[in-house]
Amino acid sequence: MFAMQNKKVVLGISGGIAAYKCAELTRRLKERGCEVKVVMTDSAKHFITPLTMQAVSGEMVSDSLLDPQAEAAMGHIEFAKWADLILVAPATANIIAKMAAGIADDLLTTLLLATDADVAIAPAMNQQMYAHPATKANLATLAQRGVSIWGPGSGEQACGDVGAGRMLEPMELVELICTPAHKQVLAGKTVTITAGPTREALDPVRYITNHSSGKMGYALAEAALALGAKVNLISGPVSLTPPTQCQVYGVQSALDMHQQALALAPQSDIFIGCAAVADYRAADIAEQKMKKQGDELTLTLVKNPDIIADVAALTKQRPFTVGFAAETQDVATYAKGKLRNKNLDMICANDVAKQGQGFNSDNNALTLFSAEGELSLPLTCKHKLALTVMENIAAKLI
Repeated sequence: MFAMQNKKVVLGISGGIAAYKCAELTRRLKERGCEVKVVMTDSAKHFITPLTMQAVSGEMVSDSLLDPQAEAAMGHIEFAKWADLILVAPATANIIAKMAAGIADDLLTTLLLATDADVAIAPAMNQQMYAHPATKANLATLAQRGVSIWGPGSGEQACGDVGAGRMLEPMELVELICTPAHKQVLAGKTVTITAGPTREALDPVRYITNHSSGKMGYALAEAALALGAKVNLISGPVSLTPPTQCQVYGVQSALDMHQQALALAPQSDIFIGCAAVADYRAADIAEQKMKKQGDELTLTLVKNPDIIADVAALTKQRPFTVGFAAETQDVATYAKGKLRNKNLDMICANDVAKQGQGFNSDNNALTLFSAEGELSLPLTCKHKLALTVMENIAAKLI
């Protein structure tokens, strides 16, 4: 429904316990290039402070219809005109009833009457309140008027009840805002993506790994979904929430990832090896925790299989195969060598030695190398970059 990039979002927070999720929601929207202005009801301020929302949004929080300074410029009308989308989250039974009745007794409800922007709500309330005929009728009224109703989810609630009425999670709302934002150029295609690091065990409590956060791979999965693809995400251990529409395969070691990749690659149209896979693993994994023995410890490592090269070497049902090259020097030379030696269709290279991009950063810059030449993509947030990468891949398949 809504195109994500550079969108202006008014986030209207009403008085429900789920208001605590709005800090994360705002942060995730801003990561994706949205401008976010926050409007809070008086009740909302009992659950999350305006100062918190100001910190995560980078904007002053508005909470009063009768603020003389704002009203000198007809502030509530300016907000209504500024927004591309007004999202009410959490949307309590009370504010849903006000919206259905056309009541405008505070800043948020006034904005909702004064705007011609898209409006969406994320209901959040006790399961009995959600099931009440009055709430159902109010939601039906809003739906008839073109308001998007996102959720609610089901599960255990703060009051201890179990049932429908939970506000959707922040990433679920981000996806709903984002999809479908773009031409569905990958509709009918299956994309398999590896993401994150691998962990190579040394003993039951220790392992070798790297600094990969998985952010680029997860952003690619999100972008592929936005372009209409079915997505398999093979993920090493990360602290990220995957897009809800992905089929996620959690793995630990390079051998685990290799096995899963070769199982899914023949079923895929596109395979993207974005994971930072360990090149070596321990020759022997100790059954018990290793104890200190002297000042030095010698480990014997053996080479792990090359996942992306093995996928590219498939002779039957070979997918369009894309690799990643994270380098600290001679980036173009090493990337072109991998493109040729591993028989890849494309490789995405980045310089992880540069500060502010690559591992653990929200931003990155890439150069795409293929048989047709190269394309430099400047530093930007990984979500925007991932979309550009996926669009370039899609263009080669058309």
